[in-house]
Amino acid sequence: MSHPTVVSAPGKVLIAGGYLVLDPAYSGVVVSTSSRFYTAISASTRGSNTIQVRSPQFNDSTWTYSVSSASVKPTDDAAGTNKFVQLALQHTVSFAFKTRGIEATDQILANGLDIVIVGDNDFYSQRAQLSALNLPRTMSSLSSIQPFCPQGVSLSKVHKTGLGSSAALITSLVSALLVHLEVIPSSALSDDEGNGRQLAHNLAQFIHCLAQGKVGSGFDVSAAVFGSHLYTRFDPSVIAPLMNDPSPDSISSTISPDNKAWNHRIQPFHLPPLTRMMLADIDHGSDTPSLVGKVLQWRKNNPEQAHTLWSRVDQLNQSLASALSHLSTLHFKNPKKYASIVKFISSLQPIQWVADPSLNEFEDDVASGFFKVHETSENIRKSMRQMGELADVPIEPPEQTNLLDMCCSQAGVIGGGVPGAGGYDAIWLLVCEPLECKPDQWPRERVEYVWSTYDQLDVSPLSAEENMGKGARPESIDEINGLRNATQQT
Repeated sequence: MSHPTVVSAPGKVLIAGGYLVLDPAYSGVVVSTSSRFYTAISASTRGSNTIQVRSPQFNDSTWTYSVSSASVKPTDDAAGTNKFVQLALQHTVSFAFKTRGIEATDQILANGLDIVIVGDNDFYSQRAQLSALNLPRTMSSLSSIQPFCPQGVSLSKVHKTGLGSSAALITSLVSALLVHLEVIPSSALSDDEGNGRQLAHNLAQFIHCLAQGKVGSGFDVSAAVFGSHLYTRFDPSVIAPLMNDPSPDSISSTISPDNKAWNHRIQPFHLPPLTRMMLADIDHGSDTPSLVGKVLQWRKNNPEQAHTLWSRVDQLNQSLASALSHLSTLHFKNPKKYASIVKFISSLQPIQWVADPSLNEFEDDVASGFFKVHETSENIRKSMRQMGELADVPIEPPEQTNLLDMCCSQAGVIGGGVPGAGGYDAIWLLVCEPLECKPDQWPRERVEYVWSTYDQLDVSPLSAEENMGKGARPESIDEINGLRNATQQT
């Protein structure tokens, strides 16, 4: 059996930094998810310089392109096109021709390429699949659905869950092409840092912005490349000229890892040990660009008011990141006592965590650290609701507020909020995940019960948690459950 080039990239959840992350003056806390996009590239027999791309989870999602050193164009028999895929092919292949040379690149493209792109089930709502299987909406039910489940609709009609599917797709496709075309070695994506990973980041950022028609904050691509981190965006001017004139020469110099104009900052970050991020998809939907546009307009019209509020939110965001990192430090100092406190607070409501006089100094530090995260996340929610009221947009709509309040009052729930730009799309929670628990006493089960009985919104859990591995990384096709089967031509 052949072994294709496979690269995966994770989804994202921006747990702090919504709106502020658009401004290089502020940072965001971005958590990468265990849900990933996978791109598998194999040599083909279709003929020289022909690339076929399939997305088998969707109806009518096969695209064929002819490739030359000058362009990538859909063939006449292509069923429509896909702007994200075409731009990724066009600029990554063009970059290979320029850096590796025409002869070396033509040799790899001699028989054509077959490319298959699939995303983990969490990127798309699985309500219809659970209903067809007559299963309740629980995390355990989600494991009954086949990996990379066909959605039964065209790509344009799928219900996405807000995990950053386009950024993860672009990152996995661009990175896989860079490896397959031998622009970077596969080992470049096994290292945490280095020029190969930085090149994949810069190129994926540019292509994602070009496909979306604007230079966004870039935190979603950054999470797909680097994993969880504290993110401060790059200056948009670094790629602004390319948006109008993406010539091979200007792209090569701009996306070079040596280009110091890429001034984004990536600071290491992970959620504390013995906690779990929980995510739920809300079947209501929000128009994120519309929300962002209105908030930025309010900021422009009310500079002093906005500056005061954004500064306060920024302080809270930094405080949250600091408190979460401090808990990881405490775990490193004394894992055993840390674990005992996580078990202790997992059966209590937050207000009770710091009220026990029997705790020694270290134990009290851990309990107080978790309470600080709880308090800070609640204050972030309050400030974001205020921003929504001032800008007249539903950053945390009342139905979401009620749902989050119910969840955050449960024993063992540390905090939560609406990720990214907010609205009705999703919620995130951080819950205690002790080493052991009595049956029916897991905090996540209390949360799932709240979700299953909540009647103001249609709530469906996602199975994703934090990705503890790297961001973009090489994969072996047979080590990923269901991947070879999903990529085989039917």
